[in-house]
Amino acid sequence: MPAAPGAKGHAFDPTILREYDVRGLVGSTLSAADAGALGRAFGTILRRAGGASACVGYDGRLSSPELEAALVEGLTACGLKVLRIGLGPTPMLYFAVHELGADGGVMVTGSHNPPDYNGFKMTRAKAKPFFGPDIRGLGELAAAGDFETGPGAVEEQPVAEDYIERLLDGLALDGRPLKVAWDAGNGAAGEIMAALTARLPGEHLLLNEAIDGTFPAHHPDPTVPANLEQLKDCVLEEGCDLGLAFDGDGDRIGTLDGQGRVLWGDQLMLLFARDILKARPGATIIADVKASQVLFDGVAEAGGKPLMWKTGHSLIKAKMAEVNSPFAGEMSAHIFFADRYYGFDDALYAALRLIEILSHSDESLAEFRDSLPQVVNTPEIRFPCPEERKQPIIEQVRGRLKARGAEMSEIDGVRVRNDDGWWLLRASNTQDVLVARCEAADAAGLARLKSELLAELEASGLSAVDLG
Repeated sequence: MPAAPGAKGHAFDPTILREYDVRGLVGSTLSAADAGALGRAFGTILRRAGGASACVGYDGRLSSPELEAALVEGLTACGLKVLRIGLGPTPMLYFAVHELGADGGVMVTGSHNPPDYNGFKMTRAKAKPFFGPDIRGLGELAAAGDFETGPGAVEEQPVAEDYIERLLDGLALDGRPLKVAWDAGNGAAGEIMAALTARLPGEHLLLNEAIDGTFPAHHPDPTVPANLEQLKDCVLEEGCDLGLAFDGDGDRIGTLDGQGRVLWGDQLMLLFARDILKARPGATIIADVKASQVLFDGVAEAGGKPLMWKTGHSLIKAKMAEVNSPFAGEMSAHIFFADRYYGFDDALYAALRLIEILSHSDESLAEFRDSLPQVVNTPEIRFPCPEERKQPIIEQVRGRLKARGAEMSEIDGVRVRNDDGWWLLRASNTQDVLVARCEAADAAGLARLKSELLAELEASGLSAVDLG
C-alpha cells in the first residue's frame, strides 16, 4: 500500500548518513525520531522490493533500547513483520537474516565509537550489503516522506543459542589445548563470548565480558594498541598462548601472540589464507589497499590469487560475492570467511578459526609472527582535508604520477610501488581526511617513501603533514 497523501517527510542531519552505515551523536545529531524515520525508509525499500520481514538487533549502548524500539515501530508501520533478536553482536544479526530467511536486517550499534555515539548497520537478504548510494537514497526517500504503509507485526525471535552452535559447527577444535585470554571490552559480544568459551577445550580467561555501554575498562576498539594493554598484561602474567579482543559490536578482532605482541589484520590474514589455500588451491584472496605487500606476496607464494581491493567492509563483501572468493579481510581487522561460513565479518568466528589452526600446528602464534618477512611501516595516518578537496588532491597526485610513469594501483586512491617499497594515499569514505601509509624493507627506505609522499602533498597545497 503506498504512502497516504501528504505524508510527512523527515530530514536526517546530513553528517549521520555515512558510506557504510548511519551514525551520529545521540541527543545531538541522532535521535529516536531518526530511528523511526530510518525504519520507515528502510522498510519502504524492502517492501518495494517484494520483502515482507526484517530482523532487528541492538548492542549494549545505553541509548540502544530506545533507538531499537523506535526503529521497530517504523519498520512495522510499513507493513513488515519484524523479528527482534535482542542484544548481541552485529554478526549475530547477519546470521539471523540468513537463517530466518528475512528480507533484510538492521543492527542498532555505534560499533567502535565512543559511548555517546550510536547508529544503524543495514543489510538485505542473505546479508547482502546496503551502503553508499543505498544510504543516500534512504535519506532522499525519508525527506520526501514517500513511505509504504500497512499492518505490520512483531515477533520475539532470540537466536543466541543457534548462533553459538553455528559458530562451532564444523570446526576441529580437538587439537592441543590452548590457554587463551579473551577481552570483549564490555561490548556486545561479551555474553556470546562467555557462553562460547565455556564449550571450548583448553583454558580460557575472560576480561570485560559483562556488557556495559559506558565501556568502563577501555575504549572498545582493538585496532588501537592502547586498548589492548589489559589483555597484554593478562597474556604475559598468565602465560597464555594468545589473546583475543573485540570491538563494540563484535565484527573486528584484535590479536596478541604469547609474547603480548600485536598481530595486525594483514598478518593474521596471511595465516588464515595459507590454511584455506591448502584446501582451495588457486582461490582468490582479497585484501584492501592498506594491507602489507607481505600479505599479497605471501598469498601468491601459497598458491592463491591475491586481489587488492577498495577499503570498506561493505565493498569487500560485495567483491567477495562477485569473484566467489572464500576469504578476505582488511587492515581494520574485519575478517570475512566464505569458506565454511557465510562471507560476512564475524570476529568470534575468526577467533575460533585461529584457535583451530593453532591447536593443530606445531608452530605457535609468536613463531608464525617471527617467520614473516621483516618490514618497517607506518600505521594508518589520517590528516584533515576539507571534503571538497579530497578527490581533487587525489586526482592531482595521480596525474603527476602518471606523467612520470610511476608504477601504481588506482583501485582506491593511489598506491605507488618502487624499489624501496610502497606508499598509499586515499580519501576516507567516512571522514574529512586523507589516509596515508608507507612500507619499506628498512628505515632508510621508509624515510625516502615518506619524503616522496610529502612532496606530492606539498605540490597539492598540503603542508605541515606529519607522517611520523
